[in-house]
Amino acid sequence: MPLTDQACNQHIRPMTARVNAHGRWEIGGCDLGELARTYGTPLYVMDEDTIRNAAQAYLKAIKAHYPGPSEVLYASKALCNLAINRLVHEEGMGTEVVSGGELFTALKAGIPPERIHFQGNNKSPEELRLALEEGIGRFMVDNLDELVLLGSIAAELGVRPQVILRVTPGIEAHTHEYIRTGHIDTKFGLDLPQQLDEAMRYLRSHPHLQFRGLQGHIGSQIFDLDPYLANVDVLLDLSVHLERTHGVHVSEIDVGGGLGIAYVESDDPPSIEALVAAIAERMVSGCQERKLDLPKLLLEPGRSIVGTAGVTVYSVGTRKDIPGVRTFLSVDGGMPDNPRPITYGAQYVAEAVQVASVEEVVTLAGKCCESGDVLITDLGLPRLKAGDQIVVWDTGAYCYSMASNYNRLGRPAMVLVADGKADVIAERETLADLVSRDRLPPRLGGSR
Repeated sequence: MPLTDQACNQHIRPMTARVNAHGRWEIGGCDLGELARTYGTPLYVMDEDTIRNAAQAYLKAIKAHYPGPSEVLYASKALCNLAINRLVHEEGMGTEVVSGGELFTALKAGIPPERIHFQGNNKSPEELRLALEEGIGRFMVDNLDELVLLGSIAAELGVRPQVILRVTPGIEAHTHEYIRTGHIDTKFGLDLPQQLDEAMRYLRSHPHLQFRGLQGHIGSQIFDLDPYLANVDVLLDLSVHLERTHGVHVSEIDVGGGLGIAYVESDDPPSIEALVAAIAERMVSGCQERKLDLPKLLLEPGRSIVGTAGVTVYSVGTRKDIPGVRTFLSVDGGMPDNPRPITYGAQYVAEAVQVASVEEVVTLAGKCCESGDVLITDLGLPRLKAGDQIVVWDTGAYCYSMASNYNRLGRPAMVLVADGKADVIAERETLADLVSRDRLPPRLGGSR
């Protein structure tokens, strides 16, 4: 099916996307062409209703299907921003962070420290100290070195942090190798069973560390439910092992996140409802079979909260026609604002903002000095001229958060749209911003 037809699939658009009376795409009641003229391009546009709807879907599903205590945490690495963090908190979600920067952002957004969980495989002493001083809810400890360091700083500060141990469940999720995290050959998690047992012995002997539970995260952009169910089984079996071997009760089970979204029509992820129901039902039956009390169930969605909520609007620049080969249509962004195609071979759907019939097939290229800076190949579009706008769908996750200043391009602005109103939630970087942290030493003509 041509990519232009794929773009007609409502499943891969923000829920408020529609063609308005002017024949242009709008989101949240805001005309994308008008947004481009007002705020410039490239421009990230986030649909508030789609974000809120996804958050509500998780919270409603877990309440409906899981009879025990539960919590849903927004994995903020997908899109970490003051407004986005605050928005999902308003809907009732906690926040998972993976760095001091994400932690600082969550705190500045007004997230209560006890609703913040700290993930990551190489937390620095400074990051751990900040988190301990702020009194965050949970430390998702990734390895033995971190556990010892956390215990040392906690003793120095006289605090007793609550710890969840991340394990490597040994599960192969069918996704890109760079975003698989649950298989054996990974930098994440405690290997089983030796490292887990060693960590538990250390935890039990340390007066400043409180053990709460286990976590297993299997990857990202996952469409298959079976790896999630296998992950639940592994974590419940380990709960039995820890009770029998160490005499400790596992009161919390964190099954991670990773639910995929449909970037193109061939993508077929399960619904949020289906994922949560399957996990909850396996938790309940698994606990019954093993004679375990129901633990608190934690989920960590990220991409499935913000991915389909976001689009990127570009302006067309130059064209290169290679007869019998292809036509390159270049836009004013590319790999600095969306590194996923060149990093993962990620696929996207795009359309002209001003809707019209397809007249040609082009390769949508970025403006960076890299041959691999290509956003979409074989894209059907109307014949566009310089200055026309194109919208790329489903860029809400891992675009802004992975953006760079390659070729000294400034990061785009981001607006949050709802009910016909657009609010800037990230300012566009200026030329002055790009050099604001550069320093010219005196020997090269700079001032002291």
